Amino acid sequence: MVSTIVEIKRLEYPPEIKKNDLPPLVLALGYFDGVHLGHQEVIRKAKDIAVQKGFKSAVMTFDPHPSVVLGKAEQHVQFITPIRDKIRLIEQLEIDFLFIVDFTEAFANLLPQEFVDQYIIGLNAKHAVAGFDFTYGRMGQGTMETLPFHSRNEFTFSVVPKFESGGKKISSTWIRTYLKEGKTDQLPLLLGRYYTTKGTVVHGDKRGRTIGFPTANIELLDDYILPPVGVYAVRLKIDGEWYRGVCNIGFKPTFYRELSPKPSIEVHLFDFQADIYGKQVEIEWHNYLRKEQKFSGIEELVAQIERDKQAAIDYFTSGF
Repeated sequence: MVSTIVEIKRLEYPPEIKKNDLPPLVLALGYFDGVHLGHQEVIRKAKDIAVQKGFKSAVMTFDPHPSVVLGKAEQHVQFITPIRDKIRLIEQLEIDFLFIVDFTEAFANLLPQEFVDQYIIGLNAKHAVAGFDFTYGRMGQGTMETLPFHSRNEFTFSVVPKFESGGKKISSTWIRTYLKEGKTDQLPLLLGRYYTTKGTVVHGDKRGRTIGFPTANIELLDDYILPPVGVYAVRLKIDGEWYRGVCNIGFKPTFYRELSPKPSIEVHLFDFQADIYGKQVEIEWHNYLRKEQKFSGIEELVAQIERDKQAAIDYFTSGF
């Protein structure tokens, strides 16, 4: 899809951008890790209001995750959507401007009024949109309830209520939990799409081809959250085309006594022969099939891979 963002701007603290350099904006605010269905609702609302008012639409997000800078007990150093994926997903929502704020200690220490003055009023926002639980300023002291006070009557705003699935608020935390539990088949209910990771096809030990199951060994481009070790039904995007296959995330215990510090990601595609070494690919994670096992020999392994392949084929032909 062709980018429709007019401009992507990185904003440091203090922001080196003048209000007069920007058109009147409707600004969606949030971290947006995952760009899940709740996030999409916030961004679409900003876009709709911009159309109604004749303004340009904009999204503000932050990089890196605030938990890393603020030294939280649980630091989100792995991402549902690393920044380059987040940009791509926001582009697909046809927003005019994207502001990526460098989240630093100095930025985190801004008083709520300072944040509003510099990053909402200062960006010529005439209307702001955020989720009901959005906070801003030092220690999250600013909330959607305090925003009218801090707005200085320079802009209006909209609060997007809790966006739910099955009576529960859709959140990045819920998505992370599903990923860690291997429930990849449930993620479209929260993301509006299947979970994807991007990587490059690299040379592995080439053992798969010797047993009749050649695999693409994939090295990820970013620090994605990975589902647990095991075997999954996946699709792989190569040169814009999707191919079905089966993926093993793991340590290949049948062949190695000493395990690698990080798991390998290997995808066997059905009815595919082309050489794709060095290509950038995208894995779309569909369905968990089984945990990784250690087999007594090659014959037992080959028989299980054949069963895995058939299980994946059955999953895809069932219409998933």
